[in-house]
Amino acid sequence: MADVAKDLASGTVGGVAQLVVGHPFDTIKVKLQSQPAPVPGQPPKFSGAMDAVRQTLAAEGPRGLYKGMGAPLATVAVFNAVLFTVRGQMETLLRSEPGVPLTVGQQIVAGAGAGVAVSFLACPTELIKCRLQAQSAMGNTGAVAVAVKYGGPMDVAKQVLRSEGGARGLFKGLVPTMAREIPGNAAMFGVYEAIKQFLAGGQDTSGLGRGSLMAAGGLAGAAFWGAVYPTDVVKSVIQVDDYKNPKFSGSIDAFRKILASEGAAGLYKGFGPAMSRSVPANAACFLAYEVTRSSLG
Repeated sequence: MADVAKDLASGTVGGVAQLVVGHPFDTIKVKLQSQPAPVPGQPPKFSGAMDAVRQTLAAEGPRGLYKGMGAPLATVAVFNAVLFTVRGQMETLLRSEPGVPLTVGQQIVAGAGAGVAVSFLACPTELIKCRLQAQSAMGNTGAVAVAVKYGGPMDVAKQVLRSEGGARGLFKGLVPTMAREIPGNAAMFGVYEAIKQFLAGGQDTSGLGRGSLMAAGGLAGAAFWGAVYPTDVVKSVIQVDDYKNPKFSGSIDAFRKILASEGAAGLYKGFGPAMSRSVPANAACFLAYEVTRSSLG
């Protein structure tokens, strides 16, 4: 139970650090992912990541980059506590003897197991976050500003519960969420351990400094998104799709329609901001986790 408590506390601190550093990048990613296909002959609403940043700052100010942060911030303690605690318990099950470091392969298995658990927390949180982030990109482009549909995270939840099938509506996009979290976390924790062992010159990584931990965490985050980014695009468009007049009948249909209308590039919309976010955000997350875990003994 002591190890569980340490993982709970350390995961929470790591998650807060990750969110504060990475959320503006995530906002731009979702806006690029969810903007509607332009009318033939017309340019898209956002020409790229920097244009999305400029338009967001002009229309909403700096606070616009943190839109939708309330939902993940409210649940970050639970999400990261579950992620790191389940991973820790998986490590205990996989470890041959107490205190023996896990191999990279075992860390991959532990990460995948943690991914299963957090999918059920990530899905409703992501749905609320994506709806808020994508509001300005969900409507038709034009001179008339798009009316605000949601007043905040609780308003999103209330409207979904009331008009989109109750609690089931909050789990829209669960399949692509799981398809992102399971392989993504497997890759992230596997790469994290592999980089640490490489930098340490062996399985004992306890002597690594903060710079090494940040480097390993940053590369691990990049591995997460590099492994699953197209799945994240599908998840985002499914979660912001209109409930009454949906464009997509499911994940496979969304995948096919994106490919048909935009080609492979459509599955990588917002990839730049996602990768730009992943390195500093996950560097902050893993460093905060490791430092907190070490300070707790």
